[in-house]
Amino acid sequence: MSAVRWTDPEPDAVARAWRLVLHRADEIADVISSRLLARDVDAYRTISPHLPDDVRHSCREHIRRGLQNLSGVSTDTATAVELWRETGRRRARQGVPLELVLNAYTMGARVLWEALTETATRHEHVPDADLLGAARGVWANLDVQNAVLIEAYHRERARVQRRDQQRQQTVLDGLVDGRGGDPSFAVGARAALGVGTDHAVSCVVVLADGEGADAVGPVEDRLDRHGLVSHWHVRSGVAYGLVSGALPDEAVLVGLLAPVATGRTAVAGSSGGLAGFGTAFQLALRAAETLTPGDCDAVGVTDRLPEVLLAGDSHVTPLLMAEAFGDLLDHPQAETLLATLRTLLAHDGSPTHAAEELYCHRNTVIYRMKQIERLTGRHLADPRDKMLLWLAVTAHAA
Repeated sequence: MSAVRWTDPEPDAVARAWRLVLHRADEIADVISSRLLARDVDAYRTISPHLPDDVRHSCREHIRRGLQNLSGVSTDTATAVELWRETGRRRARQGVPLELVLNAYTMGARVLWEALTETATRHEHVPDADLLGAARGVWANLDVQNAVLIEAYHRERARVQRRDQQRQQTVLDGLVDGRGGDPSFAVGARAALGVGTDHAVSCVVVLADGEGADAVGPVEDRLDRHGLVSHWHVRSGVAYGLVSGALPDEAVLVGLLAPVATGRTAVAGSSGGLAGFGTAFQLALRAAETLTPGDCDAVGVTDRLPEVLLAGDSHVTPLLMAEAFGDLLDHPQAETLLATLRTLLAHDGSPTHAAEELYCHRNTVIYRMKQIERLTGRHLADPRDKMLLWLAVTAHAA
């Protein structure tokens, strides 16, 4: 048995085949849009309540223009290409996933082909070779349509993302500068950042001491995996992020970030929402700065309040240490005495408990305690002196 050979039909013959369905353009388009919306209506409406109407109108325009070109009624392919390109741009601006857009074009090609074969069965004079040629044209056009649309979609999506990112960074700068208290600015900020009126807001600051490391990426990924939305910016070399949503408390948030911290990381909640974000930034920055350069750790501002208070004024710390320590730092055994003082303060002045931690005799701790009180002029039994010494020890360790 000899193989059946298909010969390419004449272009005019294929065009004549398509003219059989030209009058059904709107009907075919409505079938396409109905199938699309029946399958993905929730996705379309989530993006915009007006998108289904746009899809119906777009289907009619595409099918009408496509059939005019396929049937030879119009040879203006440039206009058709521009239609595909504009559709790609528009869907990117609307935020429609590319997969939905390509599915719509594939669905359109399939329904268009079904309409042609259905009509052709009622016209016996349409040869199989003409139908085969029409089929080749449909799928070849689909490839070209997809290529044009994908390129336009990606270009527009990149442009939209750049514009949105620039807008978000401008908003973040404004919030750090304290503009969140301006009601009109706050409305725009919520829209740009997707922050609801009932959302809690926190600031995360990351100080990367090494060069070339991605300080933000691991932190942002960690937050994202736990369903927390964050927006990031860099200001004067400081990376900071606004985290919003149903946030866990500060301690839990710190616990999430500590394992992935690539620099000195600090968290500060904003009790005033967007209006208090500027204050939260300053607190988080100061808390991060109290960590030792080179550390990769995360802290909450509430756990570092003494350090933050001391770091708030560069003139306070030297005065505090001089006033609290007296002659202690000039003693030959200053480091030993400081370690003993630190341990005594941690155990509420108890020589017994301090001796256990220091692995020495209780009488040794009592002797050192008397030296400390003589050198400093302070008494560990006095609450005010004890607080002053504790602050000085904290400042000395920073």
